[in-house]
Amino acid sequence: MSQTRHVPVMLQRCLDLLAPALQRPGAVVVDCTLGLGGHSEALLTQFPEVRLIALDRDTEALRLSGERLARFGDRATLVHAVYDELPGVLDRLGVPRVDGVLFDLGVSSMQLDEADRGFAYAQDAPLDMRMDQTTGMSAAEVLNTYPAGELVRILRAYGEEKQAKRIVSAIVREREKEPFSNSARLVELIRDALPQAAKRTGGNPAKRTFQALRIEVNGELSVLERAVPAAVAALGVGGRIAVLSYHSLEDRLVKQVLAAGAANTAPPGLPVVPEEYQPRLKLLTRGAELPTDEEVAQNRRAAPARLRAAERIREDVA
Repeated sequence: MSQTRHVPVMLQRCLDLLAPALQRPGAVVVDCTLGLGGHSEALLTQFPEVRLIALDRDTEALRLSGERLARFGDRATLVHAVYDELPGVLDRLGVPRVDGVLFDLGVSSMQLDEADRGFAYAQDAPLDMRMDQTTGMSAAEVLNTYPAGELVRILRAYGEEKQAKRIVSAIVREREKEPFSNSARLVELIRDALPQAAKRTGGNPAKRTFQALRIEVNGELSVLERAVPAAVAALGVGGRIAVLSYHSLEDRLVKQVLAAGAANTAPPGLPVVPEEYQPRLKLLTRGAELPTDEEVAQNRRAAPARLRAAERIREDVA
């Protein structure tokens, strides 16, 4: 499989934001979403002293990026893990604190491009959508077994799909005739279920349903809810975190965690703010940074990206 087609999103900006923390002697950086290793390769190249720990739940991604990063030898440690398992991974490796953490959320180019994974609505494939194909329920199982009310909730919450009830009614009706197994049938069903006006906006009408199923199958938001605070906790003072999100649900979650860390939590009216109420983080981006028009023109998958970053400025006070 060609690795040249994989262009890491907002790569230089991520490197620039992490750079002050990674130029320190003995610096350790964690790539929580290794994928095909584009960001990791750039980190190891640009910071020749840095040690990398990289996580991915996808065994195929680990194999391919392992080949790509082999020339860096023992500077790179690749781990089969979901990113909310970061504290356990660092513990096993005997790394108490890290200097940088990078998250590039969403589906990797490889998962979208490999037809048999079932992530893409543009081509017919088995409805799998598991990032780690060794464990958990597939998208087909979710569609075929979840109660209607639960499917409506998922489509609304994770896909922000206004037509969730119509789509789910059609799914329930169709699955009784024959269980779902392939993506093309689901795409066609969604197209038929939607009113004309809804089909005219926002690209492929199946996009929101596929996003919702993917998030549910991989537990993405609950994993992220645990992972970002864990990553912040793993940073030493002066350490930096950068997070690339691809939809508003992820971005909102990241924003909340970083904003909470950067807030003064003292009760109002104190003349001097004691140490334990002082902010632990300093925000490095004003709101979320967006990719440039030029980058989007070169790499359409960069279009929805939102980048937020912060620096750890003090330890937690017990």
